[in-house]
Amino acid sequence: MSRTWLRPLLLAGLLGLGTPTALAAAPALTAAEQARAEQLQDTLRCPICTGESINESSNDISREMRAEVERLVAQGLSDREVYDYFAARYGQFVLLDPPKQGANLVLWAGPLLALGAGGWWLLRTLRGHPQPAPATAQETWTEEDPELQPYLAQVQREARPPTRTDWRDKGGPA
Repeated sequence: MSRTWLRPLLLAGLLGLGTPTALAAAPALTAAEQARAEQLQDTLRCPICTGESINESSNDISREMRAEVERLVAQGLSDREVYDYFAARYGQFVLLDPPKQGANLVLWAGPLLALGAGGWWLLRTLRGHPQPAPATAQETWTEEDPELQPYLAQVQREARPPTRTDWRDKGGPA
């Protein structure tokens, strides 16, 4: 059984977020600060829930994280500083919109590169290269080596459809 959910809970307990006074000490925010705090809460992942932001989650750790976001916004920290604060405590996993740098850049650029490569391949396939027109049989005969002329003449005779006179020569129907 995986215990990955235990680490965030222990960190929250060590930081003092697990106490009832931490929840009660959430500062009063102006309307603009509250809107900014809610926007930040929508971009932070609940460490316990799968794919939910802390704003959508109703468990204790999410409530504590929401209060912590409000406290940090009231202190005047920038969005980047709030993200860094939570990323330092919970890891990059906590960010629903990871930064577009370092190894994450491959994840952001990968689909665009694949789309570009697919478009390039499709364009080359559909456009294609013009094929030269096949040479006619007569052109081939005149361009061949003179030593091969008797053999080519024999192939041409044998490949010719039979005529009525050919049937008579072979004892076929008249």
